[in-house]
Amino acid sequence: MLRVDLGQLGREGSVVAEARISEDDPLWDEANLTWTRHVEVRLRATLAGTGEVVARGSVSGKLRQECRRCLQPVETEFSSDLTLVFVSDPGGGQDDEDEGGAYRFEPTGAELDMSSAVREEVVLAVNPYVVCDPGCQGLCAACGANLNDGACGCAVDETDPRWTALRKLKDD
Repeated sequence: MLRVDLGQLGREGSVVAEARISEDDPLWDEANLTWTRHVEVRLRATLAGTGEVVARGSVSGKLRQECRRCLQPVETEFSSDLTLVFVSDPGGGQDDEDEGGAYRFEPTGAELDMSSAVREEVVLAVNPYVVCDPGCQGLCAACGANLNDGACGCAVDETDPRWTALRKLKDD
């Protein structure tokens, strides 16, 4: 996974962590993401003077998502810059995010695993509103047919009768 040796980080002050995470890695199991190839992660972890570890870098890969209009599969490129802050937690309390947006880690451990923090940041950075084509017609509201394949044949109701009074004002 994506781990940093805290001993080496203490000696050198800065360490590069790189990983090629498989598209079917258990890390993505509950993330509701479908990768079509491996995910590339490159981070430079730096030891801050306050005991924090700051990791900056990038993550990239290819996702399979659904078009928000017609629900057809769309393959999209994903690329995002990351900045992660890890705060030492001597009590070993929580390992989730605190109110400040920093991730907690146990300073007595030999390694810092950044995998779950990367997963969380990726889930938040993924665009949930993917469209297969800017001109996508979507689905028919009445029958559900894909309007990109042609007209569906449903009778088109002109307008809602509640707008009749406004239409009369416009026509005058």
